Parts: sequence; C-alpha cells; structure tokens
Amino acid sequence: MSGLLERIDSDESWRREAFPACRDRIFLAHAAVTALPAVAVEAMNRFNLASSTGELDYSEVLIQQMDGVRFSSAKLIECSPDEVALLGPTSLGLSLVANGLTWKPGDEIVTYLDDYPANVYPWKNLESKGVKVVYLQPREIGEITPELVRSAITPRTRLLALASCHFLSGYRLDIEAVGSIAREHDLLFCLDAIQTVGAFPTSAQHVDFLSADSHKWMLGPMTAGIFYVDRRRFETLSPTLLGAWNVKSPNFIAQDAVAFESGARRYEPGVLNAQGLLGMQASMEMLTGIGIPAVSKRLMELKAMLCDGLESLGLDILGPREGGSASGITSFTDRENPRRIGEMAAALQHSNIVASFRHDREGKPYLRFSPHFYNTPAEIGQVLEVLAHART
Repeated sequence: MSGLLERIDSDESWRREAFPACRDRIFLAHAAVTALPAVAVEAMNRFNLASSTGELDYSEVLIQQMDGVRFSSAKLIECSPDEVALLGPTSLGLSLVANGLTWKPGDEIVTYLDDYPANVYPWKNLESKGVKVVYLQPREIGEITPELVRSAITPRTRLLALASCHFLSGYRLDIEAVGSIAREHDLLFCLDAIQTVGAFPTSAQHVDFLSADSHKWMLGPMTAGIFYVDRRRFETLSPTLLGAWNVKSPNFIAQDAVAFESGARRYEPGVLNAQGLLGMQASMEMLTGIGIPAVSKRLMELKAMLCDGLESLGLDILGPREGGSASGITSFTDRENPRRIGEMAAALQHSNIVASFRHDREGKPYLRFSPHFYNTPAEIGQVLEVLAHART
C-alpha cells in the first residue's frame, strides 16, 4: 500500500469508493466515532453473509480468524499475539485492570481528572477499597509531562493510569519516558491508548497494560478493540470476568477447578464481537500497510494547514501545534466571543462538515477537528472557508 497516500490526492473517484464518508461530507471527527472505510465494511459483510448461510465452523474457523486478528493487533502495537485480548470498549480493559489487581488501603494511583471519563471512573471507584487517587495538575489542559508524573510519585504509588493523548487538547504523552519512570520506581503503567493507536506509533513495550477500542483512529467499528497485558503480568492481573471461553471447559463441561486459557485470552470471558473484530483487522492491516509513521506525517501536515488557517482567523488553538507532543487533534475556541463557536458549529453542520463540539471543565466551548490520512488539503481549505464566512 505504499502508493495509497499518493492516490488519496490524485484519484478522487477512488477515494470516495474507499472511504464512503467522502461522498457527500467532509468527515473530521475521527477522535469521536470514526466513519468506516470500505475495507472494514466488506470484511464484516463477508462474515455476516457466511453466518447467514451456516457456512462458518465456529469451533475451528472462528478461532483461526480471531488468532489472525490477534496477530494484526500485535503488529500494530508491537507485542506478542498471545498478549492481546480482543475486547472493547476501552473502559472494559481499564476496568479489568482496576478490578483485577490486588489493592491495599493506602495504595496510590496517579491519573488525571480531566482525561476522558473512561480513564477516570475505574480508578476513582477504588476509593471504596481505601485506594488514594492522585490527580495530576498540569499547567494546560492535558499537558501531562514526564516531569509532572515524576513529581506525583510517592512511596505509596502503585499504578500510573494515563492516556496516550488528551481527547480535547490533543497533547500527546511521551509513553517511552513515562514507561522508564514506571520501571525506575517499580510501578505498574496502564495506558488508555484509544487516541493514538492507528494514528501515531504506540508501542506496548513501554507499558504493562493497554486498552483501545477501534472506533477512532483505528478506523474500526465500536465495541471491537484490543486489550494488552504484558505476559509478565498474567499472574498479577486476575481475570474478573469468567465464562466458557477463558476457563477451560472440555466438551463444554464445567470443571470443579478454574483453569484459565493461556495468554491474554484468559481475559475474554465469552463470545467475541467477531464481525466487528474482522472489520477492525481489515482497517488495521490497511494502516500498517501504509505505515504508521507515514500516517503520522500526513496527520501533522493536515494539522499545520488547519492551525495556520485558524490562526489567520484570529481563533485560539488549544494544545501543541507541532513537535512530539502534538497529535491529529486540533481544538480551538474564540476567546473574544465564545458564542461564535456555536455559530461556527452550526455553519459546519449546514455545509456537511463533521466536527466535534466540546467543552472544558469551566464550560468554555471548543470545536475539535480530527482528520485522518484520507482527508485532503482541499477539504481543509473548504473547512477554513466555511469558518471564515461564519465569522463575518
């Protein structure tokens, strides 16, 4: 797929076939719920058709297919296939970590209150067990630096529970640096990776646990995702959801003793979202075929166009514009007249431009753009024209 990016800009007819959302709208909301590419829909349709005719062998073929999804997932996040459980949504994986570890009163978890709630509530719920949740206090929304993380660690700290990228500011975490801090202090590190997997290199080599649903930058459907557990932590993290899939049950007969299946499959209690996972796999294979570094480069080129245009309109951009902390997320507001953000959101919607309308904790409104690699510079130009007209 080395020529796919070039074809995006040179063959509009093909682009609209491969990415149907392009046919009648400009879709810039991949940090919310993605529009599915044709390869994902086709993979799911093939599975559903085979299911409708009774062609599937659920005892053999399906297991082989799911093993293939594990392989594709492992290639994307740089781990072993047996360290991948096929679970979505993201909050399910995070909750498995929160509930599967053994906690003592006084244990501390370092996290961030203004992360997406899926990466807050599983940890906050542990306060009922005497766990202390330590909230980071960054200077700007989502600006979680290694130095800030290090300053929050105490002798009671047990777990770092952070997001790979902030969903509003787009501030991207230095995963490798934080992973080094975790190892230095003998801490566990759990990563909510949904806002970077598929868009920026996100290696599981630096974390103990990682959870990411596919419905954002992986270009997959909802409730199909990956949950990574470092094999060294299999005995540390107890499965808290049990069923016939992850507990050995020969001939579908329950046993007196609970013996888990090997690898991360021990965290999958029952029937998987097979059609969704196959759709996820098709999109993941497309992304790895292009190369995640090439996808990242494209996203930063589109971001630069957006930021230049927004700045020229006098709008206030949230978060970093470039460098290792920047991401494909670009949020902005109008400091002089915040009500204009609502007007601009309506203008975008009227022009069939899909963006996200968000607020911070103080209630300040933002518009968030999150284009993917198949969006074009021409589309960015159209978006900026609509915004300029809405402000006049």
